[in-house]
Amino acid sequence: MHHHDDHDHSLEQDLQAMLNTTAGRRQSLRWLFASAAALPILGCGGSASDSTTGTTATSTGSTGTGTTGTTGTTGTGTGTTTTTGGSCSVIPEETGGPYPADGTNSNSSGTVNVLTQTGVVRSDIRASFNGATGVAAGVPLTIKLRIVNANATCAAAGNFAVYLWHCDRDGNYSLYSNGVTNQNYLRGVQEADANGDITFTTIFPGCYAGRMPHVHFEVYPSLAKAASAGNRIKTSQFAFPLAACNEVYATTGYSASVRNLANISFATDNVFSDGYSLQLATVTGNATSGYVATLTVAIAA
Repeated sequence: MHHHDDHDHSLEQDLQAMLNTTAGRRQSLRWLFASAAALPILGCGGSASDSTTGTTATSTGSTGTGTTGTTGTTGTGTGTTTTTGGSCSVIPEETGGPYPADGTNSNSSGTVNVLTQTGVVRSDIRASFNGATGVAAGVPLTIKLRIVNANATCAAAGNFAVYLWHCDRDGNYSLYSNGVTNQNYLRGVQEADANGDITFTTIFPGCYAGRMPHVHFEVYPSLAKAASAGNRIKTSQFAFPLAACNEVYATTGYSASVRNLANISFATDNVFSDGYSLQLATVTGNATSGYVATLTVAIAA
């Protein structure tokens, strides 16, 4: 399938924006790598690369690993943000990709923004909302994020908000990919509690050609400010241990992901190739009862 990759900025503007950031060098290299990989667009999921819209990048770490547990596959990320003596590493800034649906770009029908739609604030993001009725099928996944503030001795960042989105098990993004442009599932906004904790109920995303399996998210200073992408203070992505991915993709409905995952690695992924230790979720569970992905996200607010 072909996916739309529409942008509301020119190539010159995109390049200048990247070079003006504190992470310009890192993001520019990523863009150049992505551009080479994007011709032609591969598979039926997202494009072979994600376009760059990030602003600042900080602290990447060493490679994390996945391990196999005794009761189903358990992936443990060595780089989940940790706190030692009141200090922690801010999760890297990453591209929001071509399919954010946060009002910053367009799909085939024009500018698309779910942040202002009724029903977007929800924990279970498997079903479409605001009049759409589709439901994303796949292995159940619970995502648990803990937001901490690196500028406040890594204390819990309560009442911040997160907009999270990812592809379905076929590698398609709602609102953008052929066949699901009339759906808006696998997108939602949640407000952190006093402990900085946010939980989403979803499905394990598929692996499309050119990218390791991943989830996108944006962090906002409050739920009220999450209605506009202009208020976001962090855009990033997180990944999953290979052991968990392999186990999920052996189940019904993920056959394309098996092929795509065999042709990509963290070393060749255009987002995670420069380090992903702070972006590797810890995954527990199994394909029968579902998985839980846990990640601590340090921001500087």
